[in-house]
Amino acid sequence: MKLFHVPHTCVNITFCIVGEYDNNVYLIDDGSHAILVDPSCCCDALMDMIGGRTLDGIILTHHHWDHRGAAAELRKRTNAPTFASRADAPFIEEKRHDPTDSKRLPACKVDTFLGDGHVLNFGAMAWRVIETPGHTPGSLCLFLDSCYGCYPQKAPVLISGDTLFYHACGRTDFYGGNPDQMKRSLQQLSTLPPNTCVLPGHGEQTTIAAEQRFAFRMFE
Repeated sequence: MKLFHVPHTCVNITFCIVGEYDNNVYLIDDGSHAILVDPSCCCDALMDMIGGRTLDGIILTHHHWDHRGAAAELRKRTNAPTFASRADAPFIEEKRHDPTDSKRLPACKVDTFLGDGHVLNFGAMAWRVIETPGHTPGSLCLFLDSCYGCYPQKAPVLISGDTLFYHACGRTDFYGGNPDQMKRSLQQLSTLPPNTCVLPGHGEQTTIAAEQRFAFRMFE
């Protein structure tokens, strides 16, 4: 499995691309504490990416199967707690089923429910939760101001899941999707610092400034 690194950000970011939909799985650390975002599949490969580090948290941006296929196994093997929105948690825990999801997965317990404005502290990192419904009812993003990273002179970071992509936004025609909610979610994200590095669930990284002419205008 090939590993990639995102340069010029306030924390260390390594990612791999896995699964049939080319999901980005991010490992983010401040030099001593680490989180993993959206463990799509291939738990053995993800464990290799983690290496000998202790994983402090598994972040699930939303409930779709291609973003959580390895979550249950990874939680078991690392003893790391899982974080997700309350709205999407029933699907992650397999208490509800999304009829448009083509695969059934092992249930993964959600240890902490996230809501708008919550702050997740992992070492120097203080991630602010931004609820961004539209792709799913419980989709969320996490923002890290550069003053809370290990390289404060570098760019802040947004974990955007399937809400914001390079020159695009997430689909709203899936079960639970809502274009009006997506529009409001994008409006929220458009107010973040322009130099914020955006880490999407698929495709290449972008910035808030780059999307002012593209994704943020999709619902005008």
